[in-house]
Amino acid sequence: MSNQSLFTPYQMGDLDLPNRIVMAPLTRMRAQTHDHVPTDLQAEYYAQRASAGLIITEATAVSPEGFGWADTPGLWTTEQVRGWQRVTDAVHAAGGRIIAQLWHTGAISHPELLGGAQPVSASNVDPGQISVTRTGRKPTVTPRPLTKQEIQVTVADFARAARNAMDAGFDGVEILANYLYLISQFLNATTNRRADEYGGNLENRSRFLFEVVKSVLSEVDSQKVGVKISPMHEGGAFQANDETLPVTEYAIQRLGAYDLSHLLLMGNTTDFIGTPLEKLADDGMFRHFRPLFKGTLIVNVKMDRDRGNRLIAEGLADLVAFGRPYIANPDLVQRFADNTPLAEVDWESVYASGPHGYSDYPTYQSSELNSRSLTCQRQHLSRTRRSFSKPSILSSTNATTP
Repeated sequence: MSNQSLFTPYQMGDLDLPNRIVMAPLTRMRAQTHDHVPTDLQAEYYAQRASAGLIITEATAVSPEGFGWADTPGLWTTEQVRGWQRVTDAVHAAGGRIIAQLWHTGAISHPELLGGAQPVSASNVDPGQISVTRTGRKPTVTPRPLTKQEIQVTVADFARAARNAMDAGFDGVEILANYLYLISQFLNATTNRRADEYGGNLENRSRFLFEVVKSVLSEVDSQKVGVKISPMHEGGAFQANDETLPVTEYAIQRLGAYDLSHLLLMGNTTDFIGTPLEKLADDGMFRHFRPLFKGTLIVNVKMDRDRGNRLIAEGLADLVAFGRPYIANPDLVQRFADNTPLAEVDWESVYASGPHGYSDYPTYQSSELNSRSLTCQRQHLSRTRRSFSKPSILSSTNATTP
């Protein structure tokens, strides 16, 4: 363990992290359906993973309008704050650190999730994605553009959610500004066709992001605020274009001036070959953006123990976020330390409900103890069966002996 870069302490903002292993945000759909309040089950789940240097929560909606994925939590009501307080208390009691990821889904939402209302976005462009509703996965619909007044309300929603997160006991917040969601819909030239100060050139398309950042910083110290952002190549309206990389470069360079706690940068989730992002494949993403952001850099996507250690050792990352490995391995830190095998994910239960496939994954130690116990039980049962079977065999033999 002493030779692993992942196990060196790190100072992120005002947080002392005992290791550089981060639990990445993972949508798991275990919040209460009717009010989006986190549950005791979620408190148990996060506390099980508190040995991570840092936990970043599942994406959490900042407002009813920002809600857009069935059975995910929110941060806009008193009840939601109380629910998250149970989570943060449990994590802190287990010795962990946890920050909240702030989320507005924009056009990825669906009328079924919004009481019949039309989702909002930068412009009226259907992103061509899938909405996860309570009755199943459905194609996205054409959203309506936010008015300038509604943009300011949405900016304020992020600030309110950040304040609520701190009231709930979180150690910080992270603004979700990438992938398919509202901030990305403003950054993306395909989904942003506005003719006002929020559309057009890359400076204007970035305006909404920086208004959100400033609003959150008005409520939370910069050393407790991070941003997740990366250039992506997805389907529909989110296929990479000639504007994808320049707008991300511009945004990340500007973010460096805000003394943020961190930047979370995702590697490629799809094949970049033949796209404007081709040079960013694999480690190319981190090599490209490391010089552009001088603060703490967290890297994510397709990470394993060896790659994480290497990226830190090479100076391409300060912290490494693990997503899928954390689903089935609540003791991921210990497994990395001991170089023990990782448990496999039960994919059918990832977006299910209840504890199965969520909080019932055993640690490696308990798995080994259970396995040894089961082996001992089987051996004992086998010996018992043999001891009982011998007299009957002898009796039968004796009966047939001349």
